[in-house]
Amino acid sequence: MDLRKIAVIGCGAVGATVGFALMESGYFTDMILIDRDAERAEGEAMDLSHCNPYISPVEVRAGDYADISDCGIVIIAAGAAQKPNETRLDLINKNVGILKSIVPRITAHNRNCFILVVSNPVDVLSYVTYKLSGYPHNRVFGSGTVLDTARLRFMLGKRLNVDPRSVHAFVVGEHGDSELAVWSSANVSGVKLSDYCSLKGFTRHAENRKTLENDVKNSAYEIIARKGATYYGIAAAVRRICECIVRDEHSIMPLSTLVNGHYGLDDMYISVPTLVGSCGAEDVLDIDLDDEERAKLALSAKTLKDAIKSIGF
Repeated sequence: MDLRKIAVIGCGAVGATVGFALMESGYFTDMILIDRDAERAEGEAMDLSHCNPYISPVEVRAGDYADISDCGIVIIAAGAAQKPNETRLDLINKNVGILKSIVPRITAHNRNCFILVVSNPVDVLSYVTYKLSGYPHNRVFGSGTVLDTARLRFMLGKRLNVDPRSVHAFVVGEHGDSELAVWSSANVSGVKLSDYCSLKGFTRHAENRKTLENDVKNSAYEIIARKGATYYGIAAAVRRICECIVRDEHSIMPLSTLVNGHYGLDDMYISVPTLVGSCGAEDVLDIDLDDEERAKLALSAKTLKDAIKSIGF
């Protein structure tokens, strides 16, 4: 297995942009693009290849599943795109069907790679991929709420006029309508968020939190309504996840990963703070949640459990 060799399955807007972000990262030497539309994959590979004079060279080519035999990371970005007024869970039946055709073809050629699921609903599809693949759970995970967390940090940073990289806060639960922000541990470089907000003249904490949480939750709908799809943010999130694996960073990110006993949940994939390194999703962190957050996470988990049950897994 070569961690510098990566494959992207699905060359739509998300997959192609993920490919571009990964090329620019400088961490990979080979990239395989796979799509049911072979000409589309070839076109994307040609276009991306023309970046090589300006970056650390990457061999990019369209291929088939046989070409992924030594890939260290395989990214699944294939699936039906979310349309205006459509929730991520509305995509479930279409995309589970697509996964059933993809995952066995991955495992037939590669039993040692990491599989990173990006397609939505990502928590459900990550669980389905785990079940279909038979891989250890640390090698199958989804992009989860990494993007939602970035949106929250960006919005808080903008509102508080502080670098969003200095804002430390998580969005957890479903990557979707039942997600929740963990306000109880949110801080700005160690200063409790509520205290920092008060210093900046924001005192209506409950109202402001609700507004921000809704803005984060509705970001994808707002973008899709205006331009038809979201892809830059998720591409940056995928690049960051892959970076953590290749560099063995042991960074904490809210991946969609298997939980068994964490937060009182069992046998499901849900987005929670996870240690990410060269062994993939290495460990789940049980961060402190207040009573309201625990109740919201339980409701989010029930939403996902019901969705999983509805497709027979």
